[in-house]
Amino acid sequence: MIIGEANPNLTTPLEKMTITNLDNNDVIEVLYNPTTYVLSKKVKYSQTPMMNSDAPLVQFYSGGAESLTFDLFFDTMSSGMDVGGQWNERKKITNNSLASSVDNEVDVRDYTSKVFNLMYVNEDTHEPPELGIAWSSLQFRGYLLSCTQTFTKFSENGTPTRATLQCTFIEHRDDAELFAKNPLESPDTTKYRAVRQGDSLWAMAAKEYGEASQWRQIASANGLDNPRRLRTGDLLVVPALTD
Repeated sequence: MIIGEANPNLTTPLEKMTITNLDNNDVIEVLYNPTTYVLSKKVKYSQTPMMNSDAPLVQFYSGGAESLTFDLFFDTMSSGMDVGGQWNERKKITNNSLASSVDNEVDVRDYTSKVFNLMYVNEDTHEPPELGIAWSSLQFRGYLLSCTQTFTKFSENGTPTRATLQCTFIEHRDDAELFAKNPLESPDTTKYRAVRQGDSLWAMAAKEYGEASQWRQIASANGLDNPRRLRTGDLLVVPALTD
C-alpha cells in the first residue's frame, strides 16, 4: 500500500535531450539524459616578438568555435518506461529486459549507431549533417566532431546490451552572421601589423581600410617619410579611421 503523493516522474516523463539532423529533420531522442555537459570556447591571440623586450606584443586574432561535450548512456536491458524514444521502442526494450539473458535480442548498437553515424558524409551535401541539440535551456547548433563508443555489457550470446558514447560537438554559424560580427573588418579599430617581405603601405591600406589611397594614415602614424622603405619584421600601427 502506497501512502502519500505519487512520484511525478511516473505520470510526467522527464524531458529528454534530442539531437535533430537539420538536413532531413530526423529527430533522435536519447535513451537517458546526460548527467553533465560541458560548454567550452577558446580565443586565439597572436604574439609578435619585440626587440629589447622581455615579453611579446599580444594581439587578439580570432575567436574559436564553441564546443559541447557530454556522455550518453545506452542500456537495452532497462525498463522501457525509464528510457526515451517512441512507445514501440520503449515496449521493445521492456520486453527485452524481461527475457532471459540468452534470449536478449535487442542490440544496443541499434541505438548508438543513430548518433555515431551523424559523422558520416551526406551524399547530397558532401559533408556530415548539421545538427541541433536541444534539452530545456540548452540549445546548440553545429556538427558532431568526435564520438567514441564503449561497450560495457553483453548478453550470453555476445550481443552488446550496454554502452556509453563520448560525444563532442563543434559550433556552426552562418557566414553572414560571422561577417556581421567580425570586428577585424572594421576600419575604426586600431591594429598592429608586422611587415612581411613584399608588403607595401598601399596594399596594407587596401586590406585594412578598403581604400589604397588611405596609405598616408599609416605612414603618418608611424612617422614614415618614405613609404617605400619598409623593413621586414617592423611592427606598424594601423590607426583607426576617423570621420
